[in-house]
Amino acid sequence: MRRFPVNEIFHFCNKSIANYPIFKDLNNSFRFIQILDFYNNLSIQTSLSTFLKTNLDYSPKLLRIKENGLIKFLAYCIMPDHYHLLIKILQRRPILQYINNIENSFTRFFNIKFQRKGPLWQSSFRSIRIKNNEQLLHVTRYIHLNPVTNYLVNKPEEWIYSSYKDYLNQSTLSHYLKEISINSSHTYKKFLENNIDDQRKLRLIKRFILE
Repeated sequence: MRRFPVNEIFHFCNKSIANYPIFKDLNNSFRFIQILDFYNNLSIQTSLSTFLKTNLDYSPKLLRIKENGLIKFLAYCIMPDHYHLLIKILQRRPILQYINNIENSFTRFFNIKFQRKGPLWQSSFRSIRIKNNEQLLHVTRYIHLNPVTNYLVNKPEEWIYSSYKDYLNQSTLSHYLKEISINSSHTYKKFLENNIDDQRKLRLIKRFILE
C-alpha cells in the first residue's frame, strides 16, 4: 500500500480511458475543480451534488488554506484528458480515499451527463514524492507549461484551469507558496517562459523514443 506521510509533497496525475477528452468541455473542468475543493475537508457530511442544490454559486479557489483541509494545493492543471495535482499532505487520513472520492465523483457526474456507463480513468493514479525544493520548482514549471508543451495555447496564462494565474499574483506567492525557491511573480514568469522551447523539445524526444 502506498504511503503519503504528513508534510510530504507529491505530484499526482491520472488520464482518461483511451485519452478521451473528458475535460474538453469547460463546464466539466470547472466541476472537477469543485470536486477537488469540496472533498478536501475532514468534516464533510454530504455529497457535492447534494450541496450544489442549495449552493448554486459555489466557486472554489484551490490555492487557499482550508481550516479542515486534508491537503494543501501547491499547483494544478486540468488538461483535456488528464489532470496534474501538486499537493502537500496535511492530515494522516488516507490520501487514497480522497483521490478515490474525487475520481468517483467526477465519473458519476460525467456518466450521468453523457448517459454512459463504466469506468472513466485509464488506471490507478500515479504519484511521485517531491524530495527537495529544486525538484518542487521544476515540477511546478512542468505542470504549468503542460498546455503550452502540448500546443493548446501559446502562453501558460491563456489556459483557464491551471494555478499559473495564482502564481502571477505576488501576494499568493509571498504568503502561501512558501515552499518554492522563487518568491517573485516576475522571476517565476521569466523562469517559465525561458523554458518553453526546452520542454517542448523534451516532449518530442520522449515521443520519438517511445515510438
